[in-house]
Amino acid sequence: MSEPHSRAYAEIAEALADYFDGLYHSDTTRLAKIFHPKAIYACASEGELLHLTMDEYFPVVDKRPSPASRNEPRADRILSIELAGPVTAFVRLNCAIGPKFFTDLLTLVRLDGRWQIMAKVFHYDLRHG
Repeated sequence: MSEPHSRAYAEIAEALADYFDGLYHSDTTRLAKIFHPKAIYACASEGELLHLTMDEYFPVVDKRPSPASRNEPRADRILSIELAGPVTAFVRLNCAIGPKFFTDLLTLVRLDGRWQIMAKVFHYDLRHG
């Protein structure tokens, strides 16, 4: 792997720490560091399209009890990072909130000196037990 690629992978993984921590702590200040303000949030796991802007999504996060407050085990895991070029990437990852186990597909761009999520499309399954 070339030096620019390995640096990009490391930068993306580091940026995703804000994503994972923001979700685990229901902290939109952290999430705002990784989501571009014009990012989209989409899911069809329940058979209908759920599509939110960040202005719609962040209040949902602010209102929900954090997984940290319930001492939930973390399931954060980056499955893959693919670079489409020096400023565009696709990340597949897992995390969990409450009974839901998520597979997130994130499209990132590098703008203003940092990696930012432009689109979050995800699926979830209910965990049992």
